[in-house]
Formats: sequence, C-alpha cells, structure tokens
Amino acid sequence: MAEFLVGPRLYSCWNCRNHVSLHDDIISKAFQGKNGRAFLFSHAMNVVLGTKEDRNLLTGLHTVADIYCGDCREILGWKYERAYEASQKYKEGKFILEKCKIVKENW
Repeated sequence: MAEFLVGPRLYSCWNCRNHVSLHDDIISKAFQGKNGRAFLFSHAMNVVLGTKEDRNLLTGLHTVADIYCGDCREILGWKYERAYEASQKYKEGKFILEKCKIVKENW
C-alpha cells in the first residue's frame, strides 16, 4: 500500500492559488470583512502590503494596510498596524483574510 505525504493545511488566493496562510495560524473565524465573513490570522505569506490608512471599523478606529496576493495582486484583506482602543491592541500585527478571497488546500 502506498503511503501519502500530507503537508500542512493551507489557505490560498482564490484567484491564482498562491499560498497565503497556514490553517494553524488562525486566531479567530469570527471577524467581518468588507465582503462578509473573515478570519484573523497571526501570520500571512506571499502577500504585498498596501498603504497604511486609518479606518473606522466595527470595533473602532484602526490603522490598517490592505494586503494583496503576491502573485496576482488580488486584494485579500488587511493587516492591523495599530489599534487605538486598549481592548483591540491584540490585533496589532495580525492579518484579516476574507473567506470569499481564499480557498483551502491540502485538506
């Protein structure tokens, strides 16, 4: 019987299948993006950061930078650069990936 090597469970860009995060890096699935449900990740890979800007989000004012797929430049979500509310500081340096912009790989 052949043995199969199974790699880590990944999330990829829905458009080009570029790997953008590991399933193990999910902090929460209870976030809201621009286009619906979103996941909070501790890390992202193969993404490009856009310009930092202040945005008034559901949980208050944050400085964020949009994140784009490193291959096809599809917008995937954003990175929290700064949270102004003390209760939101845990988001700093974390990434939002919108569920509709990513697909599962190696599941």
